[in-house]
Amino acid sequence: MRQTRDFLRSLGLPTDDTAATSEKRFPDGAQYRVEIPSTEGPEVLDAVLAEADARGVLVHRISQGSGGMLLTDDELAAMASTAAARSVELSLFARPLAGWDTSAMAVSSGGAPVAAQARGTEQLVHVLEDIRRTAESGIRSVLVTDLGVLKVASAMREAGDLPADLQFKISVQMGLANPASVRIAEDLGADTYNVPTDLSLGQLAAIRAATDLPLDVYIEAPDDMGGFVRHFEIAEIVRVAAPVYVKFGLRNAPNIYPSGSHLTPTAVALGRERVRRAQLGLGLLARYSPDAIASTLPAEGLAVPVSG
Repeated sequence: MRQTRDFLRSLGLPTDDTAATSEKRFPDGAQYRVEIPSTEGPEVLDAVLAEADARGVLVHRISQGSGGMLLTDDELAAMASTAAARSVELSLFARPLAGWDTSAMAVSSGGAPVAAQARGTEQLVHVLEDIRRTAESGIRSVLVTDLGVLKVASAMREAGDLPADLQFKISVQMGLANPASVRIAEDLGADTYNVPTDLSLGQLAAIRAATDLPLDVYIEAPDDMGGFVRHFEIAEIVRVAAPVYVKFGLRNAPNIYPSGSHLTPTAVALGRERVRRAQLGLGLLARYSPDAIASTLPAEGLAVPVSG
């Protein structure tokens, strides 16, 4: 294997999965930031921030999974205004994708990876239009799953057709899981990368060695993403993956995508519990790595909405 490992080294890629300590940091020198996902509308955003205040949890990023397409203009404006007032990043999914349209393969036993892809030119246009509308509302971060969408959206950003300060947060559903493939996403314009939920510490460290992008790592993953509860690993995850967004999903919870007002009470309850899980995880981080550094707000590099 030596020849192959030597060739990887010549490309500036790690040669093994050693769980090395990362010396990389966010622009403010911090090692980690906190993300609360699945915040599906203004009411849920308000509930998450109120719960975070009550529990003393500093939240840096809020993300959402149903897409800008399922929020009204008023809802987009309200979420942008709330996040901007708190100096918190707000990231909305870019949809539609194959899993929500007529794709039979996306719902087949062997075709799940297709669900996160944009099918054909028309769906590519639709996803890019969703990004455009989200950006017009003042939001400055979108979740991208498809490499073609990323490539074209990055070109639009460079050409001035999308805001220069718009960030592309890569979704866990893109699924790239090794240093060479994550570097492709970086080369195509990704600003932060959500790795698959089941990577070992060594695998996380190898990806970290290959990229300077912040990594988004689920400390607790939803059931349909593995359902892993990795709270006791949080100190080691911060050590090897910094700069890292520690992300608190929720096991034993319903999948609420696509969400709407019919699910608001459920979404609010789930959002509050995600913050409680964050309190638990961060308590373990403080216990086992008391010197770990978190960003304060406002924080350089956060894609905070431009409101009003």
